[in-house]
Amino acid sequence: MQSYNMEHFKKAAKDAEKSMRSVFERTPLQKNEHLSKIYGTEIWLKREDLSPVRSYKLRGAFNAMRKLENNQLIVAASAGNHAQAVAYMCKHFGVKGSIFMPVTTPKQKIQKTEMFGGDAIQIQLVGDYFDDCMKAAQDFCTKNDGYFLSPFDNQNIIEGQASVAVEIEAQLGFCPDHIIMPVGGGGLSAGVLRYFEDNAQYTLVEPMGGASLWAALIAGKPVPLEKVDTFADGAAVGKIGNKPFETLKSIGLANVLRAPEDRVCISILEMLNVEGIVLEPAGALSIDALQDLGQSIKNKTVVCITTGGNFDFERLPEVKERSQRFKGVKKYLILRMPQRPGALKEFLNFLGPNDDITRFEYLKKSARNFGSILIGIETKDPSHFDNFFEKLSNAGITYSDITNDETLAQFVI
Repeated sequence: MQSYNMEHFKKAAKDAEKSMRSVFERTPLQKNEHLSKIYGTEIWLKREDLSPVRSYKLRGAFNAMRKLENNQLIVAASAGNHAQAVAYMCKHFGVKGSIFMPVTTPKQKIQKTEMFGGDAIQIQLVGDYFDDCMKAAQDFCTKNDGYFLSPFDNQNIIEGQASVAVEIEAQLGFCPDHIIMPVGGGGLSAGVLRYFEDNAQYTLVEPMGGASLWAALIAGKPVPLEKVDTFADGAAVGKIGNKPFETLKSIGLANVLRAPEDRVCISILEMLNVEGIVLEPAGALSIDALQDLGQSIKNKTVVCITTGGNFDFERLPEVKERSQRFKGVKKYLILRMPQRPGALKEFLNFLGPNDDITRFEYLKKSARNFGSILIGIETKDPSHFDNFFEKLSNAGITYSDITNDETLAQFVI
């Protein structure tokens, strides 16, 4: 029975992939010489960032919507790639769609969704957070007899995302040794695992601040995360999907990696500057994970699925900032400085020739003869800070390093 189900799923995935050709071409599978040389293996990039909506989400939306009754109202909740995919397919199939997005959604994403959907969709901005938006969409769906299209917790969505595996097999000519892909709600990873089964090794990558699969594997069932860092939106999901987890629960924790968001920023910048490839944080997760795999991928055929390229370039300064913090070349400090002539000049002499002040601000006078200062310092070598801190201590200057203090940094940086 299990074998029949697997064969049925593979056939359905191939059928979905074939049907998609009337809408968009296969995304490229490209060997990346730069990464292959660095890691001593054959690394291929499955470029889902080059789909018409710059994301693999188009596949699931297409497969699910082609199976629905004509003229059925489509309802979706999303602040990103799923919204754009649903909008694109509503226009393609000539059906009406109502897409709910949080009020806090960046204007660029709203405009792109409107562009893809045109007159076929209506965008409704509800709530500050995604949970509020999701509830409003489901309530609207019930009242208006619509079809709520989940971004991942839907069998037809999973089947559609499995078309990525169908294309990899056809383009490569065989099943790769190792597949690396990000996990958000789990639709893509569940589809690829069901298609290739045990014929490949898998590494599933989650952002550190949204590791819902990791939490589910430990609990033995999908559980909501208490807190989610939305920087890698698309992969930072508060709870893994129930249907995807039915497949993903067989994956061991050793095959799931949690990538620090700040480190992912380094991978985003490297791919942009060296390769000219634009990736969103979730889309860069598979490439970022390569550095954690070491000898396990040596001399193998490895496919990294770059899942999305919807990067808002207004975020570039933030990405650069986070990458510098992870490398240790930029720090933010709060200093308690004596309020006397010459004190600031003495402090500046503690800095080396390769150290730059990027932020300097008096916060308050903390006592009669002392004041608090917020200072940002950028250097070329993180080891320079060791010498700098030693000089501060010898001079009796009290300081606090708030670089990685998320709560405090939100208010003062």
